Amino acid sequence: MHERAGTPALPEDLIDVDAVVGAYYDRSPDPDDPAQQVVFGTSGHRGSSLDTAFNEAHIVATTAAIVEYRRGQGTGGPLFLGRDTHALSEPAWRTAVEVLVAAGVDVLVDSRDGFTPTPAVSHAILRRNGRHGGAAPAAGAEADGIVVTPSHNPPRDGGFKYNPPHGGPADSDATSWIAARANEILRQGVGQVDRVPFERAIGQAGRYDFLATYVDDLPSVLDLDVVRAAGVRIGADPMGGASVAYWGEIAERHDLELTVVNPRVDPRWSFMTLDWDGKIRMDCSSPSAMASLVTTMQGQGTTPPYDVATGNDADADRHGVVTPDGGLMNPNHYLAVAIDYLYGGARTGWSPHAAVGKTLVSSALIDRVAAAHGRRLLEVPVGFKWFVPGLLDGSVGFGGEESAGASFLRHDGTVWTTDKDGIILALLAAEISARSDASPSELHARLVERHGQSWYARVDAPATREQKAALAALRPEQVTATTLAGEEITGRLTQAPGNGAAVGGLKVTTENAWFAARPSGTEDVYKIYAESFVSAEHLTEVQDAARDLVSRTLGQVS
Repeated sequence: MHERAGTPALPEDLIDVDAVVGAYYDRSPDPDDPAQQVVFGTSGHRGSSLDTAFNEAHIVATTAAIVEYRRGQGTGGPLFLGRDTHALSEPAWRTAVEVLVAAGVDVLVDSRDGFTPTPAVSHAILRRNGRHGGAAPAAGAEADGIVVTPSHNPPRDGGFKYNPPHGGPADSDATSWIAARANEILRQGVGQVDRVPFERAIGQAGRYDFLATYVDDLPSVLDLDVVRAAGVRIGADPMGGASVAYWGEIAERHDLELTVVNPRVDPRWSFMTLDWDGKIRMDCSSPSAMASLVTTMQGQGTTPPYDVATGNDADADRHGVVTPDGGLMNPNHYLAVAIDYLYGGARTGWSPHAAVGKTLVSSALIDRVAAAHGRRLLEVPVGFKWFVPGLLDGSVGFGGEESAGASFLRHDGTVWTTDKDGIILALLAAEISARSDASPSELHARLVERHGQSWYARVDAPATREQKAALAALRPEQVTATTLAGEEITGRLTQAPGNGAAVGGLKVTTENAWFAARPSGTEDVYKIYAESFVSAEHLTEVQDAARDLVSRTLGQVS
């Protein structure tokens, strides 16, 4: 933990916006340097212009590759284009407009020239494609989208992600093709890609009111009437991100007692407190990054200013929930509370067979809550893309990740978004507060009483590139250990039980504990997620045993 974690940023912590934007235009990547190539992770291509990892050439090449990909897939409808508040987002958005218009794509940008949260883009795609009622478009006329955002990454970074016609994150087949083609274009030279000067291109782009369409549709997925009637006092912190205008509109249009705690937008994020490692990062699940809101919630007197306070990251696909009695809730704890509430009678329009979706590194408390409600558990690898099919057809009512990302169905059991939606998860906390006799954190305490207390943590361990590759390719039979931290091993998983997809690592379970090990895509480490229902000391034993087990297993493989 950095010595200044949780304290306000100082001038020396802030980026030079002109330098970051200047580097976007001035630096040209070396297409043979892996660190300067286009690489799509689970949330698109990310990097910094200062590292020559997110520059104009990258966006020209990636946009051109997306044009070719969508054409090859027969996607000929409009493309919704949004951006967040990072310094590099507007330059990249402008570049994308130039390339898309030159390619003859029907581009739709925000009619207010504002910032656009990821869930609003997903909502727009699904609405245009007939998933929210109304006629579906003709074959070949489906819409898709691009969101220019690095999510909660530091201010120096940029990001660029593609959402195909299903509205959710693109799968690995799509992202691999797009990245490979983009790198080919980088090698061939981006000068070959046609562009229309921005001022002319933006005049040819269409307009779409993302904000009004999204905000006006919220009653289809949330019970805002009960929130209004109960007078729940909500403090919403956009954390300088794309949801900043949305929260004010939500308060006004739905007549809620909602205060936008901090309406400032500053690409340096000078108002933030530093994250655990001393960096500015808009991570609404981090106690350090959320320290200001937690302090605000404590108030000056004995009465907290809000009944529930919430935070969102820069593209509002993640959520943080702060309660007067519990402070910032652990993401796993809130997911469990949300699932218990939604499946406990709050959504009678959902199919009785709608499953609970979770990633395999999320808390096993969710497993116990799902079982208590007699619901099937869909356990999938890391990545929200795995929930898309179930959310689309209503067979999954709720899909959530341990990193504070989730979405759920409308009241009638149809799809709302197929990408993470931090806004509805934040508002759900207000609905839960209005309908319950306790705060979300108190409700979590009740779940603990019924299902047991757990201790959960994620740590990193060093690994070479070769070891990471071996870990990602492990097979269950290669794990020969029979016990873990004093308990018999009950499962060795390299494929997710929910859909049979490769987890890209290993998960080991016992009766009262589990760990999962996954290689990092950006660093020479692997991540160990672990949980114990025994004690904090037992969690440490599980983590130590996990390191030893993975080390011995990789040694046997090599």
